[in-house]
Amino acid sequence: MLSDKVKLTAKDILEKEFKTAMRGYKPEEVDKFLDWVIKDYETFHQEIEDLQQENMRLRKQLEDTSRRPATQTAGTTNFDILKRLSNLEKHVFGSKLYD
Repeated sequence: MLSDKVKLTAKDILEKEFKTAMRGYKPEEVDKFLDWVIKDYETFHQEIEDLQQENMRLRKQLEDTSRRPATQTAGTTNFDILKRLSNLEKHVFGSKLYD
């Protein structure tokens, strides 16, 4: 799972403290940038969770579909189609078809 591979959380980013030095970065700019990173991080995390749920749902749907016999999966067989076509020809052309 992804959560095992990800090292940082949004909370880790939010709570990260940076030491300041005489010629260091402006803390306001760092905080503003980290706020953007946190929002993106949370968005990506939610998207990943949604995709994992959809993936599980589709895998289950595929598994359920593969368990059904082929005739149920296809809805109709070639035999059914030929039989309907034959009945339609008889209805449209009637006895002219066999003359």
